[in-house]
Amino acid sequence: MKPTPEICQSLRGKLIVSCQASAGDAFRDSAAMARFARAAVDGGAAGIRSEGAEDVGAIRAAVSVPIIGIRKSEAADGGILITPSFEAARELVAAGADLIALDCTARGQSYGALDRLRRIKRELNIPVLADIATVEEARAAEAAGADCVLSTMRGYTPDTAHIRDFDAEFIAELARTVKVSVIAEGRIWTPEQARAAIAAGAFAAIVGTAITRPHEITRRFAAAVEAEARRRATTLHFIGIDLGGTNIKSGIVSQGGELIHSSVTPTHAREGSAAVMRRLRKAAGDCLAEARQRNIVPAAIGVATAGWVNAHTGEVIYGTDNIPGWTGARIGRDLQDAFALPVAVENDANAMAAGERYFGAARGVDDFICITLGTGVGCGIYLGGRLHRGAHSLANALGHLQVVSDGLPCTCGKNGCLEVYANAAALLRYAGDRPFASAAEIIAAANAGDTQARQAVRMLARYLAVGCATLVELLDPSLLLLAGGLTENNPALLAGLREELGARLFARQQRELRVEFPTEQYLGGVRGAAAMAFNISGLKNFSTDYR
Repeated sequence: MKPTPEICQSLRGKLIVSCQASAGDAFRDSAAMARFARAAVDGGAAGIRSEGAEDVGAIRAAVSVPIIGIRKSEAADGGILITPSFEAARELVAAGADLIALDCTARGQSYGALDRLRRIKRELNIPVLADIATVEEARAAEAAGADCVLSTMRGYTPDTAHIRDFDAEFIAELARTVKVSVIAEGRIWTPEQARAAIAAGAFAAIVGTAITRPHEITRRFAAAVEAEARRRATTLHFIGIDLGGTNIKSGIVSQGGELIHSSVTPTHAREGSAAVMRRLRKAAGDCLAEARQRNIVPAAIGVATAGWVNAHTGEVIYGTDNIPGWTGARIGRDLQDAFALPVAVENDANAMAAGERYFGAARGVDDFICITLGTGVGCGIYLGGRLHRGAHSLANALGHLQVVSDGLPCTCGKNGCLEVYANAAALLRYAGDRPFASAAEIIAAANAGDTQARQAVRMLARYLAVGCATLVELLDPSLLLLAGGLTENNPALLAGLREELGARLFARQQRELRVEFPTEQYLGGVRGAAAMAFNISGLKNFSTDYR
């Protein structure tokens, strides 16, 4: 273990409180932050983490404990970067900071974090702490001379975004791996989690939101109270299954839209429709078995599937080769025979739109478009508060609008379809000869500032805007939602589509079109499938789509 700087010794085995407030917060002023810091120290905090020279100066005048100073600024990629310059660190030290923390994640390193770390130590003669998200980033920061590594960014970078709770095992792994002290920070909500951090080998623990942000504390209590009220009022549950060309996602969903259980399994679409149907039955059977374990009796099953569907019969009336042989699949009858439950079947993009209409970003919106991007390109549309299917249930075929004359062949048999230019395979193609293994890798690289990856995402946005502009000018929606696997952790795609659409629409200012992500992306199709099941259960609030 490397020696810990003397200024840090008073923090060993102690609590550090992060006193920060965002713009618009009721407590967003330096005097309030100083009072929070003084109250934290009165309660036993041994150190303070603070953002900005003004707040650091106010807090230094109020308390004598060590202050970790940071500065948050917007970087060139549009994201926030912690202490992005030497000058910012110098201002923090001048204001009274005893230690400086900076973003040393892979993204931070792409902005010169490790060289900046060395310069701060050399010229300001002050301990420097590295905010990281992975063991590899911690090793790199340690090699650059970091005095401590902090788990601050765990769960907030593209490759750790799936982590949503405090991870004590990660703290233990860091403590085993690096020789500098480890400080636990991020997603610590309870005293028990702070205790677990020290037990795992943390030198100290930093807690912020759970102590110094009353609106977040209130939100947690309000959400808990409201969730229990909804649970008590909810008597019905449904099985929702989202069948895509890559994965089958399934879950148990309450009448209030709460996802109680979820599971994901590969589709293996190339094995043919019979094999896919077997996996679909297994997914439904596994959910029903889980429901029995929880003493839940589902009222119906909803299936969101790739392909166009006759919602009244539950049959796939047209499917592309994303799932070979899927045209004619009698999903409704097959599952009804297997499980003796009502079954609702809907196109996956239509179902996604329904889920957002009932539970998410489109609640109360009568005219909107929901586009799903993944193996294929899907589209669900609400007009006048009703799900639009068309005269033959073949509407909303955005992915099969021709955007390139005599272009690349599509799985539907035509050439130049939008799907060929705006799906996962297209994004890999736009990356050129770079050895990216998946679209997710390209998105992560774009988020980290990789120029070629960002250009690939922008090319996808450009083609997508061509198709979207046609729909927007025909239908004049108030909201356009961008969902599916290609939208996860992909703010550059959203920003690119907004800009590209803006350049293509007439009367752009008059439209006031919102372009957003849905409230639930990865499992949004599961909730949407459940919403379809609600319809056939005769619930008053969910009866409009089957009239």
